[in-house]
Amino acid sequence: MSFTAKYTKLFKYLLPAPFTIAVSLTIVTFFIAFFTTRPETESISSYSIQLIRYWEGGLWNSSLIVFAMQMMLMLVLGHTLALTKPINSIIKLAVKSCNNTAKAAAIVTLLTILVSLFNWGLGLIFGAIFARKVGENASKLKLNINYPLIGAAGYSGLMVWHGGLSGSSLAKVAEPGHLKEMMSGILSKSQIENLPNSISYWETVGSNMNLFVMILLILVLPLSMYWIGKKVSSSVVNLSNNETTEDSIQLLGAEKLDHSRIFSWIFGGVILFYIGYKVAIDYNYDLLKFFNPNNINLLLLSLAIIMHQSFFNFLKAIDKAIGGASGILIQFPLYFGIMGIMKSSGLVTDISAFFVEISNETTYPIYTFLSAGLVNIFVPSGGGQWAIQGPIIVQAANNLEIYLPKSIMALAYGDQLTNMLQPFWALPLLGITGLKAKEILPYTLFIMFIGTLIYITGLLLF
Repeated sequence: MSFTAKYTKLFKYLLPAPFTIAVSLTIVTFFIAFFTTRPETESISSYSIQLIRYWEGGLWNSSLIVFAMQMMLMLVLGHTLALTKPINSIIKLAVKSCNNTAKAAAIVTLLTILVSLFNWGLGLIFGAIFARKVGENASKLKLNINYPLIGAAGYSGLMVWHGGLSGSSLAKVAEPGHLKEMMSGILSKSQIENLPNSISYWETVGSNMNLFVMILLILVLPLSMYWIGKKVSSSVVNLSNNETTEDSIQLLGAEKLDHSRIFSWIFGGVILFYIGYKVAIDYNYDLLKFFNPNNINLLLLSLAIIMHQSFFNFLKAIDKAIGGASGILIQFPLYFGIMGIMKSSGLVTDISAFFVEISNETTYPIYTFLSAGLVNIFVPSGGGQWAIQGPIIVQAANNLEIYLPKSIMALAYGDQLTNMLQPFWALPLLGITGLKAKEILPYTLFIMFIGTLIYITGLLLF
């Protein structure tokens, strides 16, 4: 049995479905909190009920439910945008240059990374469709390519997304008041007052460290994939074109509005005009200050409606995309419940104290990066991970007096890195390309190795 086959079997043996993991983590957190934070004066039964109350408080926390909806929309609208004709035209144009494995791997990696830095949902589906189109074109022209390598290239965006404009933690800390609300009940009132009201994208996405890291990723990853594309064996793939032809529909009465280009363009255009107004008036033309979850989703909504050219096409694409958000819908509340237990029981403070004990200004970002990578294997969601690990990072950084934006970026880097190891987000790509996880795994591990070197370099240099 090959290494990848053994790995795939081990992964399936050790890790159940993400929802089951979320339930298991809830139970583990409950018992850790019970045995480490229960006051001596509190009885077993009463403290057990109290912990369940903490869990319920986190489960239905209104601000966190809003966060879940924001992340769902970011994925669904990004996916919907990837299904538009203009995006498909860009892919078809790029496919013409993908006439061998090395060139195809480099081009797919480069474009997927660039798109994923704008939006992770768009990048995920863009990369999957791009890889599929490369395979179909090679099949049609009888070209020799290594299709699994191209599939891995189409998944590469999931290793850079959290450092981009749609990064869950980065988008949330850019919201006024989020940090202070999250740390309420954990830090003292004076400490909360000293927290920034928000951390803008200039301090995270636009920081010198992140720009350095992203430029390295944009340059090194495509070149690395080009190099490995020269080394691997290639063969002719047999893929059929999966495009479907649109049936002509006889429109009656008000149905014409559903299919009207003019109506959808006017509506989407008005939203886009309003966005331009906000950038100019509310944000004084500062684009990085403009980006937060609500503004990102507003932009995605307007672009998707305009580029689909009718509400009918837009809603049809929404139907295709919405299934991918089911994990967020059902898992996020469980992560919020975990956060409720950790926050209200004082477990966050205990874990933060441990990090403070073993860390200094140099090692803390590295520990954060490594621990975030580990947590992502069990919590394969940047938003869910921020809900659980965010308070720990903020408190430890506060106690160590370490620059908070760098600590948040360390979490972002670690979270996205092990997406190359954890197959959860690869499921849409595997479905579109027809590949298996074990086929792309050797190449995603190669991408992860390159990414690890780049992220640690950035964290040590800045």
